[in-house]
Amino acid sequence: MPRRFLIAPDKFKGSLTALEAAEAIAAGVRRLEPDAELDLCPISDGGEGFMETLISSLHGKWITCPAVDALGRCVASRYVLVDTPEGPAAILEMSETAGLWRLATDERDPAHATTRGVGMQIAHAVSGYAVTRVILGLGGSATNDGGCGMAAALGIGFFDADHVEIDPLPAHLMRLQRVDFQHRIALPEIIAACDVDHPLLGPRGATAIFSGQKGAAPEDKTALETALTHLVSISGGDEAALVPGAGAAGGLGFGLLHFAEAKLVSGFDLLARLLDLETRIKAADQVITGEGSLDHQSLGGKGPVALARLANRWSVPVTGFCGQADDAARASRIFHSIHALADTGLPLATLISRAGPLLTERVVQAELIPEK
Repeated sequence: MPRRFLIAPDKFKGSLTALEAAEAIAAGVRRLEPDAELDLCPISDGGEGFMETLISSLHGKWITCPAVDALGRCVASRYVLVDTPEGPAAILEMSETAGLWRLATDERDPAHATTRGVGMQIAHAVSGYAVTRVILGLGGSATNDGGCGMAAALGIGFFDADHVEIDPLPAHLMRLQRVDFQHRIALPEIIAACDVDHPLLGPRGATAIFSGQKGAAPEDKTALETALTHLVSISGGDEAALVPGAGAAGGLGFGLLHFAEAKLVSGFDLLARLLDLETRIKAADQVITGEGSLDHQSLGGKGPVALARLANRWSVPVTGFCGQADDAARASRIFHSIHALADTGLPLATLISRAGPLLTERVVQAELIPEK
């Protein structure tokens, strides 16, 4: 009887999307077991690839929308519109507009980066399609504005001591003296998916942990942290700033909680419900997952590890494939086995440029868990 494989990797960042990784793994499985039944289910933790992961499974369609990138430049963006029993819903990912991928390395400047494009997309879905729910994936941001840009695009006003409205970039926030909520547009339920539990401020906050990769030099971090602290104080956001996940996407988690009354949820848990992963795991004889790096950070609950733990509950064996793996992941016993492309000894440039074919070959070489 043919065996059934659930193939559910996340992206291999910088080389393969989650779907491309799933297809490369599937090609290897077909070479080993031509008659196998394959269930391809790319996953995402809420960052880049979140929309791609869900559009086919939820039978959605792409909607184009004018927006701005993190530096305020006009861009053509898109989001997913799906029909649900409760009415139309929009699926967005913040990196589509305010993502780091849109900026050249020398353009990274979190003091002048905005999430305004995210708010423009939300407003477009609300006004154009009367959506009853917005599902927003967080991750991959170029910003550190606490969600102020998003809030401004939704109608919230930010004013200085002379009652002049300011563009609420981090570089301007120390001039902020009043936040006016009364002209915010009416919003549906907003659910934000993220894979981090960082608060907005402090040593584990948005600035301390994430701003460096967005271009902040060590000497810039004090000003960025001070700006967010001032924002919290002036806007009355002390409670929201402490919520786990408030620091996600440069503090967009905070902005969604405080300015849009959103709910923050685990990206993987949300995806698991939407994709009915539990049922698909139970129907599989083996699960194959992976991502660019399986390491100690992955063990905090990133997609492939969360998937493997879910499969372990039902005693379905899990094999992991990745670009690289550390000792913590290999010793975790969460996976039946882990196979890294880096184990081939090939140069990094080759691993990135030929990731798809190499992943297929790695599956063939690793072989599959024998049938019981």
